[in-house]
Amino acid sequence: MTEFWLISAPGEKTCQQTWDKLMGATTGTSNLSINNKFNIPDLKVGTLDVLVGLSDELAKLDTFVEGVVKKVAQYMADVLEDSRDKVQENLLANGVDLITYITRFQWDMAKYPIKQSLKNISEIVSKQVTQIDNDLKARASAYNNLKGNLQNLERKNAGSLLTRSLADIVRKEDFVLDSEYLITMLVVVPKLVFEDNESGLFSVTLFRKAVDDFKHKARENKFTVRDFQYNEEEMKADKEEMARLSTDKKKQFGPLVRWLKVNFSEAFIAWIHIKALRVFVESVLRYGLPVNFQAMLLHPHKKNMKKLREVLYDLYKHLDSGAAIIDASMDIPGLNLSQQDYYPYVYYKIDCSLLDFKV
Repeated sequence: MTEFWLISAPGEKTCQQTWDKLMGATTGTSNLSINNKFNIPDLKVGTLDVLVGLSDELAKLDTFVEGVVKKVAQYMADVLEDSRDKVQENLLANGVDLITYITRFQWDMAKYPIKQSLKNISEIVSKQVTQIDNDLKARASAYNNLKGNLQNLERKNAGSLLTRSLADIVRKEDFVLDSEYLITMLVVVPKLVFEDNESGLFSVTLFRKAVDDFKHKARENKFTVRDFQYNEEEMKADKEEMARLSTDKKKQFGPLVRWLKVNFSEAFIAWIHIKALRVFVESVLRYGLPVNFQAMLLHPHKKNMKKLREVLYDLYKHLDSGAAIIDASMDIPGLNLSQQDYYPYVYYKIDCSLLDFKV
């Protein structure tokens, strides 16, 4: 299970009591989830108006940053091609696997100084991740062009004799060159049906004036005359271009993977900080001042998710009698749920299945 539930509830007499109450209800014999405290520092609250506006902005920023995290991860998988089993070991946050990072989350004071206002911190994240997104587009475009050009050349040298390049098959001595009257043509002749379905390549030297007649007769017999002129300079240029592209791809590969690794980590860390900001803002809006809430990270056991949701509802229904246990997946006529499900406690999902690639 790669799904986590980041929730918060107001402090009882102390925040520790809120934590103990959750642990008592969800762990031990009930074994509904594995829980960790989620540490959010004392952030600057600001005014209520700013918090309300920021709540909407952070929701959009959350979606955007998650999208960038997924794009960087997916492109890492694309670049590693045959080494996709190595994708996971390259997708780390601060040098540790993602689950470890989330469950041991510590606010990065250097990147996101808590003396700044909440709006400023969200703008730092937005600017940082927008830059990663722009850089990814530029780097991916350059690498994809290179890779595409190389694949086109490789494709020309592979496949059936009917379509592939013949430059690496024929030799100079197969041709009559520089003759005023004679020309050598290459003909693809299907092998006999009972032999196999492939073809053979034959060189045929004939008078130039007989070319059209020869092509006509070849078509009648289902032979394919290839449009090929022996040109050593062109053949040499093609080989050199292929070697150059192959070398350039190898040169770019290492630095690109390193860039993806570093910037995946940056984007993922930014994403989890956005989740922390959202919990803080929403908790202040719901539970009021002074700031007094406990943020908690739950890792539900898949088979117990429904039961866990019910237990949490029983624990926290007194916070908001209007909030029912409703999933967005339930189709209830007339009820328009936003993308974020609503519960009596603050809740945000963190889904790491962004790493479930189509291999």
